Amino acid sequence: MAKKDKKNLTKSKSKKKEVSMMSMEELLNSEEVKVVGLKKGQEKKGKVTAIKNKSIFIDIGGKTDAMVMGKEFESVKDYVADLKVGDEIEVLVKQPENDKGQILVSIRGAASGYGWNYFTEKEKNEGEVTVFGKELNRGGIVVIAPFGFFGFIPGSQIGSKYDVDPEKLLGKKIKTKVLEVDQSKNRLVFSERLVSEPNKVGEESEAIENLDLGDVFEAEVVRVEPFGIFVKVEESHDDKELKLEGLVHISEISWEKVNDLSGLFKAKDKIKVKLVNKSDGRLQFSVKRLQEDPWEKIEKKYPKDKEFDGEVVKIANFGALVRLEPGIEGLIHISKLAGVVLKSGEKVSVYIESIDTAKRKISLGIVNSDKSTVIYK
Repeated sequence: MAKKDKKNLTKSKSKKKEVSMMSMEELLNSEEVKVVGLKKGQEKKGKVTAIKNKSIFIDIGGKTDAMVMGKEFESVKDYVADLKVGDEIEVLVKQPENDKGQILVSIRGAASGYGWNYFTEKEKNEGEVTVFGKELNRGGIVVIAPFGFFGFIPGSQIGSKYDVDPEKLLGKKIKTKVLEVDQSKNRLVFSERLVSEPNKVGEESEAIENLDLGDVFEAEVVRVEPFGIFVKVEESHDDKELKLEGLVHISEISWEKVNDLSGLFKAKDKIKVKLVNKSDGRLQFSVKRLQEDPWEKIEKKYPKDKEFDGEVVKIANFGALVRLEPGIEGLIHISKLAGVVLKSGEKVSVYIESIDTAKRKISLGIVNSDKSTVIYK
């Protein structure tokens, strides 16, 4: 080849390369395609471009489409099932670029909002939701619901199909209906009975409506939990005898503080209870309110400066708690105990310094000690 031809060929290649480079540069700078810099933690809006192979691709204006894959995909697969190409969604940048040049994002935020709306609609329309029994918890079972949400089925919302036993729901798929949705408290409550025993639940709801606060019942203990005891009472409704279940919270057992219920009650014990709340169809009973509140006439019974005998029930860093009678305790502040050594169970003579009936607090002093002001904390 002649030198002139070689020179012309070289110029031609060089010109083509220059045109090619310029075209790419112009393309990247054009209004149609704007490549934006991304930062970890950045929130972006994007459009779904493809859903395949357990991955979702989203155009967020980067060099390549962003991806949701692996565990991120699994955690939102219920949400992805309702997505289609062209949908606009919110994403959170997890990795602007990994070692494979991929942009990895999360759409859990979008899935979460969608999920709460889903459960709210199910509650309104009384639609069924299938959940999975994960683990036992206080008074019921924790379940995994669609969209990766965790929820709870109280023991009172488990029907005879499972022998009213939360343990029999473990590891099983359960058909339920939504009882409560509270996004602000991250709270989801389900009912198995609304699916398996809808007519019975309806009858019980009507029976509960006819109950009056203050009604007293002969009840049977169903089970004992650290936070209270579940009991069932019988009530007539439309010529039927219904068994209604409710809770006696540990704070409603006695006017005295109770720490452990296991030694006080057992299943099938018969006790008397008083109805104190029936909101949202849930019965709450009390045992202690069957007796007179010892604080009702406290100021008449324990006038200021009068002396009484009591028993030390607890020594704390702020002072000593002294029981004057069951359900009535007062505090000898630490400032009153200089040079005085008290022991739990010890009898002690005290006088009343002050009583705060609203806060149920009594300030005490030791007889023959300096009577300066004490605040019961």
